[in-house]
Order: sequence, then C-alpha cells, then structure tokens
Amino acid sequence: MARQPADKSSSKNDDSALIRELALLLDETSLTEIEIERAGLRVRVARNISVAASLPHAYAPAMVGGSAPAAAMPVAAVVTDLAKHPGAVPSPMVGTAYWSPEPGAKPFVEVGTKVSAGQTLLIIEAMKTMNQIPSPRAGTVTQILIEDGQPVEFGEPLMIIE
Repeated sequence: MARQPADKSSSKNDDSALIRELALLLDETSLTEIEIERAGLRVRVARNISVAASLPHAYAPAMVGGSAPAAAMPVAAVVTDLAKHPGAVPSPMVGTAYWSPEPGAKPFVEVGTKVSAGQTLLIIEAMKTMNQIPSPRAGTVTQILIEDGQPVEFGEPLMIIE
C-alpha cells in the first residue's frame, strides 16, 4: 500500500500552533528571542526591543508588549527620533550585532567611551562573516541602542556618538 503525502493544511496549522506556543513562551519568560529546530523545520521568534529616551547616558531596553498597542506608538516615535539624531551611527547592513570580538570578552565600547574616527565600535555578523563597524566620527558614546546579539536592520541606529 502506497503512503499518502501529508496534508499541507494540517502542516500549516501545526506550524502556526508552534509559532504561537513559542510567542507565549517569550511572554512568560521575558526572553527576547527563541529558536528551535524540529524535524527539519527551524523556527525563530523574536520580540522587538526599543530604548527609553529618558536615560540619555545609560543603556535601558524597554519591552514593547502586544497588550498595549497605544503605548507602543510613542516608543516607536522615540526610536524614529533617535534615527534622525545627528550623532546616530546607523547599521550599514542586516545581521546580528555583537558588542565584543568574542563571547565573554570586553566590549569594544561602552557608554562614556571616547572614540576616534575609524575605531571599531562593534561587529555585525552577516552571512557567517564578522564585519567590524568603524566609528564615522570622533566623540563620546552617549547611548548604545541595541543589545548584544540582537538582530539589526540596514539603517537602524546602533549608538549615539556626540
């Protein structure tokens, strides 16, 4: 007797259920990202993270939850304003940003670090290649807008140098 191919609609429902389950797990554990691989299917679920603008000299992520969409709008406006900041350092590529050259090592820069033009600020892993991101100008790092190991998009502000 020949085996029938799996029903594609039930496969999609199973995938949707898995994604919902992972999203709930993120909410319950306050994790920012989770990835699993099961039977050849790899799923990664990540939460958006923004930075509170009320702390100009400290790194402070603000969790944006799905329960209060009205509250998410002002946070998005703050992030947009930071992107327009004259000292913003935008990401030159899509990838995963890391503060240090290897896990457990000292970060390239911290809030308050004085940097010179061309000095390495962080690295972005893209397509399994580590890309050093140089400082576009001399100044002092006043804000770090991303977490270590966070996925970043092209043009997303990474830090503020004044």
